[in-house]
Amino acid sequence: MSKTFIASAALIGTIIGAGFLGIPYVIMKAGFIPGILIMLFVFAIMVITKLYFGEIILRTKTIHQEAGYAWLYLGEKGKFLMFLSMIFGIYSALIAYLIAEGQSLSFIFFGNIDYQIQFGLAFWFVLSILVYFGINSLKKGEPVGVILVFVMLISVSVLLWNKIDASNLTYMTWSNSFIPFGVILFSFLGYSALPEVRRIIGEDGKIMKKSIWIANLVALVCYIIFTFIVLGAKGLLTPQIATLALGKPFVLLGIITMFTAYLSISIALTDMFAFDFRRTRTKSWLYTISVPILIFLSLEFFQSADFIKIINLGGILSGGLAAILIMLMVKNAKIHGKRKPEYEIPYSHILTIILIIIFIVAMFLEIKSFFT
Repeated sequence: MSKTFIASAALIGTIIGAGFLGIPYVIMKAGFIPGILIMLFVFAIMVITKLYFGEIILRTKTIHQEAGYAWLYLGEKGKFLMFLSMIFGIYSALIAYLIAEGQSLSFIFFGNIDYQIQFGLAFWFVLSILVYFGINSLKKGEPVGVILVFVMLISVSVLLWNKIDASNLTYMTWSNSFIPFGVILFSFLGYSALPEVRRIIGEDGKIMKKSIWIANLVALVCYIIFTFIVLGAKGLLTPQIATLALGKPFVLLGIITMFTAYLSISIALTDMFAFDFRRTRTKSWLYTISVPILIFLSLEFFQSADFIKIINLGGILSGGLAAILIMLMVKNAKIHGKRKPEYEIPYSHILTIILIIIFIVAMFLEIKSFFT
């Protein structure tokens, strides 16, 4: 199995996660055409920032997580801000996975979501064990998970193709165009997997750029197909977790994608605590697994767990802040990096300003909408 495939699979497995299941719902709010335009826009800016981050990683001799690279090129304040971004984003994702996996597994076994807490706990327990074994689990699990995702996506497309109603895809509500931004941004995250990709590819640095393009294009195609079929078949009846309305094959697809994503980003967070904050492996693992389950149980206890709100807020705040910091790192990495990278992306001061403004405005609008 080639390093390109393994590296791309690792990145795909991180990108395609819980946000995948929420995309049809938020695009339903705006309409298929406005939603897809937002998706293409988010895809473009995320590929740009990931390519820059990949170059930063290749310019650095030592391997870190996001916070470690921010410390090297932005200092202690940069490290702290990137740490907040990564912590908030990963914990938001893990909590969302626990909610969605609990409901999905309950639906698979009992045909309802009455046992979501029990299955959420069971999922957390199994994945916590796998996370403890680190990068080896990632290497073995991601390729299999990605292959199964493609098999399931093709299967459910065939099953539901004849149920698509064109009227569900032609209405548009342009005033709601911003609604999908946060969930889609969340669905294209994956910064945390790039240092893992660097470890997988070893000295074959050229694979980094190729893997970024492959992984994000695969995610884009999967999201468009999935949204087209779900929204086309269900229209305004599309639920927050789309697979729950489409039968067990779709539910199984969601379970697989969240399994690989949960494993990958949990390993990344554990490595960040271990490598960048010099905690023992056991303590790093405990920090990673304890917070999500405590918040998950608290949200379930107060009946306030909202899948879409969690990934929407997590996507914009975490993804936006990380992207801003990456754009600020690039110039310093080009000057102070200790290694010649296998690829270079031209630095543009104007592009940097534009992207930073976009993310700041998006974060402001999301915070405002969250509290109104």
